[in-house]
Amino acid sequence: MRSIHVVAALIRREGKVLLDRRPPGGRHAGLWEFPGGKREPGETDEQALARELFEELGVESTIGPEVARAEHDGADVQITLVLYLAEIRGVPVAVEVDAIEWFDLAALESLPMPPADRPLLEAVRRMDPRGVASDRSHSPDR
Repeated sequence: MRSIHVVAALIRREGKVLLDRRPPGGRHAGLWEFPGGKREPGETDEQALARELFEELGVESTIGPEVARAEHDGADVQITLVLYLAEIRGVPVAVEVDAIEWFDLAALESLPMPPADRPLLEAVRRMDPRGVASDRSHSPDR
């Protein structure tokens, strides 16, 4: 089984979260996900995520701290998905994705999403409006 390391962005604005919809014809076509993608050889997570946000949404970004990570075993691949808090500059547009949309936190649960993204929703719900984990028991300096 091959392993894939994927980075994704939690982009929040005015109480909403930005998601993109996977394009038709590919794996998980039509499902909503956190923007991001595969890390290429030689890239750090932050470099990969900044590149992916530019390619997918046409925006420059500042990558913040890790919010959560999830492991998912698919039929032929093991995916490690790491979610980072990110700030974007500019107006995002659907460049390499089918669509983008800002969603209220409450709406995230009902959206069709890839299985690897679903476990990240709990961490997103624990975030306060400033993007800081509200559950201090998960702090790295504990």
